[in-house]
Amino acid sequence: MKTLSKIFGALLVAMMFSNVNAQQLQYFNEPGLGSLNTFETSKTNTVDYNGLQVRVGGDFALQFQGLSQTNSGDSLGELANNFNLPTANLNLDVQLAPGLRMHLRTYLSSRHHTEAYVKGGYMQIDQLDFIQEGFLSDVMEILTIKVGMDEINYGDAHFRRSDNAMAIYNPFVGNYIMDNFTTEPYMEFTVQKNGILAVAGITNGRLNQSPTPGDDGFVVYGKLGYDNWVNDDLRVRLTGSVYNSSDKGTRDYIYGGDRAGGRYYAVIDASDFSGRFNPRYKYQTAFQINPFVQFQGFEFFGVFEVVNNGEDAGGGFTQMGAEALYRFGMDNKFYVGGRYNKVSGEQTDASSTIDIDRINFGGGWFLTNNVVTKLEYVKQTYGGAGYDGSLFQGAEFSGVMLEAVIAF
Repeated sequence: MKTLSKIFGALLVAMMFSNVNAQQLQYFNEPGLGSLNTFETSKTNTVDYNGLQVRVGGDFALQFQGLSQTNSGDSLGELANNFNLPTANLNLDVQLAPGLRMHLRTYLSSRHHTEAYVKGGYMQIDQLDFIQEGFLSDVMEILTIKVGMDEINYGDAHFRRSDNAMAIYNPFVGNYIMDNFTTEPYMEFTVQKNGILAVAGITNGRLNQSPTPGDDGFVVYGKLGYDNWVNDDLRVRLTGSVYNSSDKGTRDYIYGGDRAGGRYYAVIDASDFSGRFNPRYKYQTAFQINPFVQFQGFEFFGVFEVVNNGEDAGGGFTQMGAEALYRFGMDNKFYVGGRYNKVSGEQTDASSTIDIDRINFGGGWFLTNNVVTKLEYVKQTYGGAGYDGSLFQGAEFSGVMLEAVIAF
């Protein structure tokens, strides 16, 4: 409580002295309805630089959970219908110079940690005027550089996921089963021109940093794609991403880097990440393809992903996902839709297959630009011989989730 009191005290002081509501930042996606379906930040700048600017923001999310569960051995405990732990973020975004911006996110409350702690942050460079006015301006018209300890831009699913309490862009409550999200020290270069997108980045593949001998691996990743409005009604985006970690690391975190915890509480094994699946490979190669289409109020987002174990034991998994939504009403404040998600594969070449399937149906209402409520029905099932003799044999959970989200 003392730590939280200090944080909220600092937040109050910052709001008093920075005139937070007036701050507009360059190359920045304002949280809320107006930034739905944004991915990378645009290279179009509409904000003049007026000196150091500090923007203080926050996120809050709360779910009411009404789920039930069972398995083949009838060995799972009964779940109660009740509220989950409320989650909260504190966000600081600072305009340091023309085209130079810093972001920092702190989890004030999360399922996996009871204490407040820094999730990560980065510096984003869209101009090099801090070196010399107009320095490499032609290059920087299409290039963005990011350096920090934060989430890397592998795949497109991480743009639509719930980042602890930052759940306003996720049309449903849960993230994908195999959640490709991690926060690592990285340097990333993004080129955008005439709808063409290219990303190249490097990281050490580590979530918790330590100069430990024998754990000096590295990761290279990239993305190629196209994102453009064909006409006033139709937008098409298609990207392909690759992720490859070296054999010098002791663990790879691409599917286990989220320290906030899962969104479906106490299901099956009742771990902090229940409802998700992490292959836990020491090193691996992964590919992800993401189609995205908007036509008037209709919206489709897809995931096709393959990950292969880099060790001699072999093994690998395939993930498929598809979301179909329809947004309607004034400013598209209402939506209905569904999502299908499946993970299937073997831990090693000698292992038996496991299968995890999830369906979501539901909808939401943006009460304001910064407040959304969601209602969904979810059902997740576990199958395959790889789960024989475990809690997951013949397991499933299903029921209704209600979530309220504030982001500003």
